Amino acid sequence: MIYPRSLREGDRIAIVSPASRIDPALVEGALPVLRKMGWEPYVAASALGESGTYSGSADARLADIAEAVLDPSVRAILCSRGGYGAVHLLERFPVEEFVVDPKWIIGFSDISALHALASKLGVASVHSSMCKNLAVNKGCDASALSLFDILCGGDVCYEAAPHPYNHRGIAEGTLVGGNMAVLGGLVGTPYDIFNCLDPVIFIEDIAEPIYKVERLLYQLKLNGTLGRARGLIVGQFTEYRPDRNHSCMYDMIRDMVSGLDIPVAFDFPIGHVDGNLPVVESAPCRLAVGSDVVTFSQTR
Repeated sequence: MIYPRSLREGDRIAIVSPASRIDPALVEGALPVLRKMGWEPYVAASALGESGTYSGSADARLADIAEAVLDPSVRAILCSRGGYGAVHLLERFPVEEFVVDPKWIIGFSDISALHALASKLGVASVHSSMCKNLAVNKGCDASALSLFDILCGGDVCYEAAPHPYNHRGIAEGTLVGGNMAVLGGLVGTPYDIFNCLDPVIFIEDIAEPIYKVERLLYQLKLNGTLGRARGLIVGQFTEYRPDRNHSCMYDMIRDMVSGLDIPVAFDFPIGHVDGNLPVVESAPCRLAVGSDVVTFSQTR
C-alpha cells in the first residue's frame, strides 16, 4: 500500500467536482478553512460548472482531475461533493501518472468510485466529508479535525458506543468500503474494491430502499466477499423508508450477517450524517468490538 505524502504548509489542494454540480457557496466557504491550515486550495475549471445534473461534461471533469494529478505542487484532491458521475472517469483516469506521484483523494458517497480506483492502484485515500461540512462547520468539528490530522500524517483512533446487534471480537485487515449502491455497481469489474484477501468492510448509504441494500449484501455473500471478511462496520443508512418486510435497515442487516463469525459494529459514525468520521481506505486497520465500547484504529 502506498500512502501519498503528508501535507505541508504551502501545499496546494485541488477542489474538483467529479460528479454532480454543487452550490458555489459551499466551495467558497471551504476555501478559508483550508487556507487557515496553511494550504493553498484552488478551484478547478469546471468545479462550479453545470451540465445537466453534473458539474461539467465527462471530458471537462476528467481534465480537472488530470490537471491536479500532473501538477507536482498539488498534494490532495478534494472532491466538492458526491451525487452521481464519478464512474464516468474510471476508464480514462491518468493512472500511470497518479501511481508515480500519488495524491490524497478525499470524499465519500459517489466518490467511493474513485476510492475503488485508488485501491486497485494500491494507493490509500480518505473516505471523508467534503466542502459542505467544511463550509458549514468552519473546520471546527470532529470530522474536519480528524481529516486534517490524517492529511498531516496522523493515525486514526475512534471510539463508538456499543449496539445490541454487535458481534464482539477483534479484527485486523485491510479497510475497504463506502457507499453500498456505488460499490455494488463495481462488483465483478476491475474496480471491485472488495476484491482483497483480508477485508474489513464498512458500508453506508442514503435514500436506498431496504430491499436494494439486502440485494447488494446478497451479492457480497454469493461472490464470497462476506466469507472472506475479517470484520464488518455498519455505518449510517439514512433517508430510507420502512417496507413490508423490514421496518428497520439494521434489522435486515442483522439477519444477513447473523451467520458470520466475525466482529460486527453497528451504528458507526460513517456516512451521510453530521460527524462523518474520516478513515483511510485500503489501509491496514484494527476493529475491536467490546461489550462497552467499539474501537477502530489505523496506524502507518
